[in-house]
Amino acid sequence: MEEVLVSLNPHPARPAWLRAPAPAGEQYRELKALVERLRLHTVCESAACPNLGECWNRRTATFMILGNVCTRRCGFCAVQKGAPLAVDYDEPRRVAEAVEVLDLRYAVITSVNRDDRKDGGAELFALTIRAIRERRPACRVEVLIPDFQGSHEAVDLVLQASPDVMNHNTETVPRLYRQVRLGARYPRSLDLLAYSRHARPDIPTKSGLMLGLGETTDEVLQVLRDLRDHGVEILTLGQYLRPSPRHLPVLRYLPREEFDELRRAGLEMGFRHVESGPLVRSSYHAETAAG
Repeated sequence: MEEVLVSLNPHPARPAWLRAPAPAGEQYRELKALVERLRLHTVCESAACPNLGECWNRRTATFMILGNVCTRRCGFCAVQKGAPLAVDYDEPRRVAEAVEVLDLRYAVITSVNRDDRKDGGAELFALTIRAIRERRPACRVEVLIPDFQGSHEAVDLVLQASPDVMNHNTETVPRLYRQVRLGARYPRSLDLLAYSRHARPDIPTKSGLMLGLGETTDEVLQVLRDLRDHGVEILTLGQYLRPSPRHLPVLRYLPREEFDELRRAGLEMGFRHVESGPLVRSSYHAETAAG
């Protein structure tokens, strides 16, 4: 694959084909009412995911625990930043109730960063996994975890609850971490994924990147090689879309063909599953990716 240099135009035109269905329909309204009734947060809404309409109409959502206020200020993310909310120990029960009501076969649980807590919020991940298993034993559970500031003890707390997939996103290439993932460290993320894989080789690991922030193709391919070297089996690649004028600009919109090429490259490197496309997000078609 040839290296692709980024455009110097800070405001490239958004392609006409890069559109997602608007949130609408009976299934969407029912799920929104359920989330509001149970006082839950979803990354779909909080992070302004472009696939909200499609996923909610398929009765799937990514539940976001530990509140909707993040302790970090990443340049790409639409989730609210500031002083974190108090931990709600009834939240796992309510997430499990939503999973049961929706009759889900596959649930994805994520969270804001909670650098105010010693375990980074790992305890609530474990409690939520167990609550879902009690109410809906047949439902598989994927967790999309923060980096827990590199704590292996925190990772162990989550692994002891036996999620079906352990997901942690590297998000971008190492050179762009200071702009994109303030407070995160690329080696720390790789270490977390490798530790999880070593501690529980029966639980597949997963990671993903956003593209269009200024990275080159060579840099992306090196991240893919690093992920494979650290035992990651499932990969997601999607186009970064600017949530608001306050966030990092899009420097390039990748054509569909380039996503296809990256998918082929990932599979050739040995990833078990690669989900690659403009609107792909970390939990997009997660059940299919898990196999």
